[in-house]
Amino acid sequence: MTEPQTPKTVLVVEDEPLIRALSVYELEDAGYVVLEAPTAIEALAILQSGAAIAVVFTDVNMPGDLDGQELSKLVRERWPQVRLIVTSGGGQVGPGDVRPPARFFPKPYRLDQMIAAVREMVGDPEA
Repeated sequence: MTEPQTPKTVLVVEDEPLIRALSVYELEDAGYVVLEAPTAIEALAILQSGAAIAVVFTDVNMPGDLDGQELSKLVRERWPQVRLIVTSGGGQVGPGDVRPPARFFPKPYRLDQMIAAVREMVGDPEA
């Protein structure tokens, strides 16, 4: 008999409260533990706390001194095991600006596509 797997943790980094809430709700509904941060600085603090994050889902355009692109770069350097999904609706960043294995989703994105990408990244079977 196999042990049940511990749910993977996803960190949602989004400054728009409604978009963040919808993403968090859908990820929790799909069985993930979800942490959230309204800024890249707060996301960095969560990562530095030692939380076992499997995927960071981050917007690019964020308030403060650190944006989603800079956060992504820090995640790749400091936590290479963490998978990245980057999203933007501003047009300044596109798929060519995100290094694989990270993924890029243009806004508006479909929540079911986000869930499918997270599942694929962490090796979870389709529920």
